[in-house]
Amino acid sequence: MEHRKYCSFDKKMWIIGFGCIASGTLPLIMRHIDISPEQITIITKDPDASGCAERFGVKLLLTPLYRENFRNILESLLSAGDIVVNLSVDVGSLDIMKVCSDMGVLYLDTCCEPWIGGYTDANLTISERSNYGLREKVLKIREHQQQVGISPTHICSHGANPGLVSHLMKQALINVAREIHPDKVFDPKMKQEWAMLAKDMNIKVVHIAERDTQTPRVPKRRGEFVNTWSVDGFMGEGIQPAELGWGTHEKHLPPDGRHHDYGCGAAIYIERPSFTTRVRSWTPMEGNYLGFLITHNESISITDYFTVKNENNEVLYRPTCHYAYHPCDAAVSSIHELIGKNFLLDGFKKRLVIDEIVDGVDELGVLLCGHKKNAYWYGSQLSIDTARNLAPYNSATSLQVTSSVLAGIIWAMENPSRGVVEADDMDYERILEICMPYLGNVVGVYTDWNPLCHRTSLFPQDIDLDDPWQFKNVRLYS
Repeated sequence: MEHRKYCSFDKKMWIIGFGCIASGTLPLIMRHIDISPEQITIITKDPDASGCAERFGVKLLLTPLYRENFRNILESLLSAGDIVVNLSVDVGSLDIMKVCSDMGVLYLDTCCEPWIGGYTDANLTISERSNYGLREKVLKIREHQQQVGISPTHICSHGANPGLVSHLMKQALINVAREIHPDKVFDPKMKQEWAMLAKDMNIKVVHIAERDTQTPRVPKRRGEFVNTWSVDGFMGEGIQPAELGWGTHEKHLPPDGRHHDYGCGAAIYIERPSFTTRVRSWTPMEGNYLGFLITHNESISITDYFTVKNENNEVLYRPTCHYAYHPCDAAVSSIHELIGKNFLLDGFKKRLVIDEIVDGVDELGVLLCGHKKNAYWYGSQLSIDTARNLAPYNSATSLQVTSSVLAGIIWAMENPSRGVVEADDMDYERILEICMPYLGNVVGVYTDWNPLCHRTSLFPQDIDLDDPWQFKNVRLYS
């Protein structure tokens, strides 16, 4: 089958890490970018277990990056105009980004990772080791670039979520606006235009609503942590504090919720791990479900991007935004066992399931709530069978990530001098054009669901009947 080449690249590409996302991304790079295997090197601490690199003739450099050696290694390898695709865990994204910035190298990652131990460093406050804190440090790099006049494109946090969902958010908002006002033309370009559109549509809440029903052939065993994408990555997120963008409509700060005393002010954190914080949400195939409030960059960046301020810099409008994730059932069972072991990660065997998945769908989208049509879900319903037919070395979950990584790489190559950008700053139509062929069934569905549906009033102190979209109604307090 002939695949479209979106762009060509004549410099070198350096992929850091070679887990499930990197091995799933490599075939897409070779399909859709005019680049030779000789131009690509994978920097990793582990051998190529999948056989993917060998199949495509790409060199592996078995050299782990640590805080003590990363600069010397990268400075000896990189040249201006190259691109670094950082798909690793436990490698400090901020430090890698700074080297790339100094050397005029393009950069992309799927999340802002600290060095190993950073998520659990007792010397840091909860705020400092949050995604909010990490994002604020990324924004400082952007400020530095602007001050010194250098601007190689650095795309921060661009996988499925964070990443793809920010582009789905914009398309969903346009869809809702056209449904409510079919006689009007909507074509926002600038940040403030997008924010005003969300305000005018009365978008109170955005859920990144995901339900993964993929099932492995071999059930989870006792003492295993099973997942359909990076086990280490998911564990890292789960032990971070739960975080969410905090909207202007909210009246009830959670009793364990805290504001940050620095930065953009668009988010709060909860003094509980993500794995112990549960929220109600909805997707078209699943209906009502109970998910985990997993900390993610997009919860903060979307809320920040869609903020409306007046001439005195006072906030007039912000939506609440958070991730509501129900992973595959084997992962849920793994989380419960991990919590029971008081988060002692070292005692678990890790099993990434891709080839052994027998059925299931990853349903990933954005749920826009509070507007005249109540709520609207827009996103990808990708089955494991469809994913396997579309690309090798992928599950449904990973393909939603890897297609977005591919789109981000192409966008960086097409826009090499944009400095530090988040998904919200990018051209959503271009990204979706590249991703769509790999997302399976992409649908938009209106629903009358809200978090008070089918709830009793036995404990009225737990709910706010005046506004169903209060976070107090979304969170499960138990």
